[in-house]
Amino acid sequence: MKTLYTEEKRAEIDYKTAVFRQKQSLPYEAKVVHAQIRAQEFYDKLDGHCHVSVGGLDSITLLLFLRSIGIDVPAISVSVLEDKSIQRVHKELGVIQLKPLKSKVEVLREFGYPVLSKEIANKIALLQNPTEKNATVRHAIITGETGAYGGYRKGTRMKLAQKWLDRFGGADPEGAALGYKEAPFKVSDRCCYYLKERPCGIWAKEHQSAPYLGLMASEGGRRQKALMINGCNYYSKGATRSAPFAIFDRQDLLQLALDLNVPVPTIYGEIVRDKEGQLHTTGAQRTGCTMCGFGIQLEKRPHRFDVLRKTSPDEWHFWMYEMGWGEVLDYIGVKWEDEI
Repeated sequence: MKTLYTEEKRAEIDYKTAVFRQKQSLPYEAKVVHAQIRAQEFYDKLDGHCHVSVGGLDSITLLLFLRSIGIDVPAISVSVLEDKSIQRVHKELGVIQLKPLKSKVEVLREFGYPVLSKEIANKIALLQNPTEKNATVRHAIITGETGAYGGYRKGTRMKLAQKWLDRFGGADPEGAALGYKEAPFKVSDRCCYYLKERPCGIWAKEHQSAPYLGLMASEGGRRQKALMINGCNYYSKGATRSAPFAIFDRQDLLQLALDLNVPVPTIYGEIVRDKEGQLHTTGAQRTGCTMCGFGIQLEKRPHRFDVLRKTSPDEWHFWMYEMGWGEVLDYIGVKWEDEI
């Protein structure tokens, strides 16, 4: 359930965010030293009971970075969800392969589609699954008003953007009364939990190990908020983790990948510098599960599903027509059926 903060807690969060942003403004060399200090601190605190959760280029770079500073710990991944070129690099680096808890098809059918963003999907899922316990949060999502629990604040960031309220708000009784539409499909932010997070969590528990994660606050969304509030290293009974690259931006990550001579999976192409001096990959900028729709509304064409159409036409046809992704994209205004 979404947390509603008091004014005192909000002030504390604002302070932590300001401190974090100062660290983000450090030069590249200082950020790398900061990452090394945080990574070693985490390793020492846990007496080496750590591992690296590996996916795409960011976490592959993290794995090589840790090894470069003498932290050689196990690396795990649900590699089968990644592009085949990423799977090959995982194999070369000795990454331990895990199996997802549920299949992609099972997740879509049981919970709904991962679309827009994790934060937005979470809010929509709450509207689509109303209970007495989430009534206050649903009211805040519809109106921005927090009620007694949140100090009777109005106009908060809890409110879902009007564009998406118009399309999804009608799943909630209050939203329906305001004339909002109800989507003909379910939305969920739980896909990563069953496909990646839970399998890795089970492995971590069995091995009494905590993860290093290749997360960066500059990626935005829910990750940004969590990293700014909790910092690079976070210790708790249920969520101990280290994100040494938390203050990095994309340029920092790509520069480090070059400095470490990281094997770049083919799907990314090469890391090059443009006329303005900015680093980027000549292929995919980001990768992930082939049926993930988080952020799809922000991509220019050819977007990820257009690319999938060219690289794996049978899989594209399956997701678009047999599993209903085409209907979802139509509903949120993302073109997909016309070939470009």
